[in-house]
Amino acid sequence: MTEEQRKPGPSGGLRSEKYFQEKELWGFIHRSFTKSMGYTDEDLKKPVIGICNTFSELNKCHSHFNELVEYVKRGVWQAGGVPMEFPTISIGEPYVKPTTMLLRNLMAMDTEEMMKAHPIDGVVLLGGCDKTVPAQLMAAASANLPSIVLTGGPMLNGRLNGRSLGACTDCYGFTLEHKAGNLTDEELAVAEDAICRSDGHCMVMGTASTMASIAEAIGMALPGCAAIPAPDSRRKHLAERTGKQIVELVRRDLRPRDIMTADAIDNAIRVTMASGGSTNAIIHLVAIAGRLGLKLPLRRFDELSAETPLLLNLRPSGQYQMEEYFEAGGVPALMKELEPLLNGDCLTVTGRTIRENIASARTLNRDVIRSLEAPLDPQGGIAVLQGNLAPDGALIKQSAVSPGLKRHRGRAVVFDSPADLAARIDDPALDVDENSVLVLKNAGPKGAPAMPEIGQIPIPSKLLKRGVRDMVRLSDARISGTSYGALVVHVAPEAAIGGPLALVQDGDEIELDIAERRLALLVPEEELAKRRQGWQPPSPHYDRGYGYLFQERVLQANLGCDFDFLLPKELREELLTGK
Repeated sequence: MTEEQRKPGPSGGLRSEKYFQEKELWGFIHRSFTKSMGYTDEDLKKPVIGICNTFSELNKCHSHFNELVEYVKRGVWQAGGVPMEFPTISIGEPYVKPTTMLLRNLMAMDTEEMMKAHPIDGVVLLGGCDKTVPAQLMAAASANLPSIVLTGGPMLNGRLNGRSLGACTDCYGFTLEHKAGNLTDEELAVAEDAICRSDGHCMVMGTASTMASIAEAIGMALPGCAAIPAPDSRRKHLAERTGKQIVELVRRDLRPRDIMTADAIDNAIRVTMASGGSTNAIIHLVAIAGRLGLKLPLRRFDELSAETPLLLNLRPSGQYQMEEYFEAGGVPALMKELEPLLNGDCLTVTGRTIRENIASARTLNRDVIRSLEAPLDPQGGIAVLQGNLAPDGALIKQSAVSPGLKRHRGRAVVFDSPADLAARIDDPALDVDENSVLVLKNAGPKGAPAMPEIGQIPIPSKLLKRGVRDMVRLSDARISGTSYGALVVHVAPEAAIGGPLALVQDGDEIELDIAERRLALLVPEEELAKRRQGWQPPSPHYDRGYGYLFQERVLQANLGCDFDFLLPKELREELLTGK
């Protein structure tokens, strides 16, 4: 870390002292302007706690944050600190186009610079929606001020006709059946009203729940934080405790880089695999590790997945949802089951180790959280695939794949872009059957742009009407953590920079073998070499602004899709030069 990242106040105490205890002109200005807001001289001698509030009416998952902030402030005051709320951009998954992934790095930059620029000694980071928590963890790793994460919590289960519903796993299901002609417009509208019935983020083990679990598993959130439902009063209690704890972190000078170590990242990976977590977590964890100066190759995920059983019976890989997970004991109970596999000495924001945090945790429902001796599956939820079609790797959520498609060989039906997919997927003349492999190109970090969640390629209408509900689908895009099916995603290198995916043509044979971790294009190398000579890159999407910066400097999926210039200098040079 840099000297600036550890620099205390002028008397060796609080960082905020540099602002408020200075005797010259700028000290006068800092004190005068701050006292005009009602703060006193006594206040300005206490730890100043920044509360990063990502409330937005364009972010449903954060709609309750203004209330939650008040409980954080209560805890800060009680612990002897002074809370000061500040905003950053807020990224709402259902609304942002073309994709929230375009803005994750921007939010991380915004958060980091706000943390570094202001007279604050510690920060509470309020996130919840998919990209907000990883952006905040990336920022915390870079700024390295005492920090703690408070997630907003999942929604209550949706309810319809006595059935529990989950966003957005059932969003796909309802729209699929509507497209197949099995649901009327009126029935679809009833489902729309029933699926999201409270504040909070998606209540299945999608990306939001996965990243909340990771924040807890990596040690940056208080135990139990991830699973408490958003409307539950116990989340307010947790918010108050979070406010108290950030003051303690400042007093102890305990910082993100003391907590987010390589061993802690391994813990987060194991919890993700045992949870059937989102494939998006891989990109985000690689990016967080990069900000810490750590290389995190995809093979590490596969190594840990191979020896970490799937224990959590949550949708889309299982039966239950976050509400039942909370009642069964939440992340602490899952980590207690995983304890023999975890690095128990890792330090956390409690000031204690993982082992100490989970000492009294226990599982209250064995059907929701299984044991190591009786797992849902002997391997974790995500598999890393490699082969000549994905030299730098691809991902599949193996726990959500139809059993008959875990080993498959089929004929490629190729779509050259998201626009081409939208135009032709439901064409009655499309030459496709249930054994085909649907292939989408130019949907990666540079190609789409910004790697949207369109990897759950729709089943063609004519196959839906024949009862087909899953097919092998392959792309350089991402998928929502709420998705399910035989979806191969994050193919790297992407098609837009000339990866092998760019060379696939209609009729090519593609082989998927999850057990062997194999993804192969069964075309002779001589033929691929000829195709490579005729390949032309697609036209860029942007010629100015932030979009231009993104497409020029974004790294590939296997490297975390961060901007190259945001990595520590030594790691940046190593990754870009290969030395």
